[in-house]
Amino acid sequence: MSKAFKPATKLSLDDLNKNIIDAEYAIRGPIPTKAEELEFQLNTSAVNKDLPFNNVVYASIGNPQQLDQKPLTFSRQVISILQYPDLIKQREVLISSGLYNDDAFDRANRLFSQIGKSIGAYSGTQGIYGIRETVARFISKRDGFPSDPNDIFLTDGASKAATYLLSILCQNKSTGVLIPIPQYPLYTASITMYNATMLPYYLDEETNWSTNAEEIEKTVVESIANGVIPRVIVVINPGNPTGAVLSFDTIAKIFKIAAKYGIVVLADEVYQNNIYYKDVEFHSMKKVLRTLQRDHQGYENVQLASLHSTSKGVFGECGQRGGYMEITGFTDEVRQVITKLASISICSVVTGQALVDLMVDPPQPGEDSYELDKNERLTIHNNMKERGFLLYETFSKLEGIQCQKPQGAMYLFPALLLPQKALEEAKRLNLLPDEFYCLRLLETTGICTVPGSGFGQAEGTWHVRTTFLAPGTQWIKDWETFHKRFYDQYRD
Repeated sequence: MSKAFKPATKLSLDDLNKNIIDAEYAIRGPIPTKAEELEFQLNTSAVNKDLPFNNVVYASIGNPQQLDQKPLTFSRQVISILQYPDLIKQREVLISSGLYNDDAFDRANRLFSQIGKSIGAYSGTQGIYGIRETVARFISKRDGFPSDPNDIFLTDGASKAATYLLSILCQNKSTGVLIPIPQYPLYTASITMYNATMLPYYLDEETNWSTNAEEIEKTVVESIANGVIPRVIVVINPGNPTGAVLSFDTIAKIFKIAAKYGIVVLADEVYQNNIYYKDVEFHSMKKVLRTLQRDHQGYENVQLASLHSTSKGVFGECGQRGGYMEITGFTDEVRQVITKLASISICSVVTGQALVDLMVDPPQPGEDSYELDKNERLTIHNNMKERGFLLYETFSKLEGIQCQKPQGAMYLFPALLLPQKALEEAKRLNLLPDEFYCLRLLETTGICTVPGSGFGQAEGTWHVRTTFLAPGTQWIKDWETFHKRFYDQYRD
């Protein structure tokens, strides 16, 4: 019988990677966590009467199908065939019954010819070549400049592509990453995890969250003087959480800085299909770069990575994890490192790859599913636009809130002009003022939002980020009622 021994102690936080511990991601932070606890209470009959609302409204994250957005019929028909190929044997029966359209089988067969035997098998590291060809055709048509399938990486959503690139480019604290403030928390979390230095450039709220190229260059010069080399600039267009859409000239000025200082441009363009006004146009950064390279000298060495995702637009397939990254201007040796990193994950989700194909190449005029698919997409888009404008109008007439009109994306980022008594109560509770507001909003109405402090904001200002994805208008009325009572309660 072996001698007894004293067991080793369990791991503590001191034994873990400090960069991971320090990383924060507000989208899944304390307010959404509290919302999940309250939702559990609502689903437990013994305690749900204790809450002043009947359901939790998740306005905290761009997750459309969680909020009852209907999946596109054609896409789901094709995916179901890919998942269960025996449906092909019942093609005529399923078409005659009205459950499937004929072109859904045609698309599934085309994808099978590219994927191979099964959607359950690994693909190549960069993704299925035929789907990358489809993406390249989409980009070429969108921009008026050619795209090469060999420059396309199919990824598990856009977030995976962003972390690929940042993990490669961030060496240590001497590496600087320029990010807009406010920004999507993925970027601050990644910069922390990869032990790089954040270089914020502030968007101007008073001019609809515009980007100031002069401020960006000033930040670049100062960081170089301080021994931090700006390696990457993140550009989110349309903006998250602001909804702002960049003009062609603004993007051109950003590229001039990138060309002058050798900064890689990471273009987060996942909301490119969420544009709500005729006088607002989305310009891809790839199109602007190619235009500059055609018309001017000095831009030939610019390096650009452009991201897109099936999670946004009218697709809303967040859980399917489909996305792509197009790289432009990188050397072969850097491309090989990107490929090696992608190969560690073997491949992205093949179902997500198929959905990328369906996103960028929807049914065309004359095909059986065209009218239904067009109408479904238009309905989703118009509903988002109507709710976004209603929410904007509601905020605009309330005391203590200032809000910019959304041009794109699916968010509003209103400023909270909180009374002094509210600031003091937040301090007493050891909460930031916008965190206090969001917590009270959640506990009173069931509406879950995210404090602006989780996205970054100018010092002395407080905001809240909300989506306008939730169906109906009652939750907007409930928010209006809450805000009036909150303001009256803490009025100076």
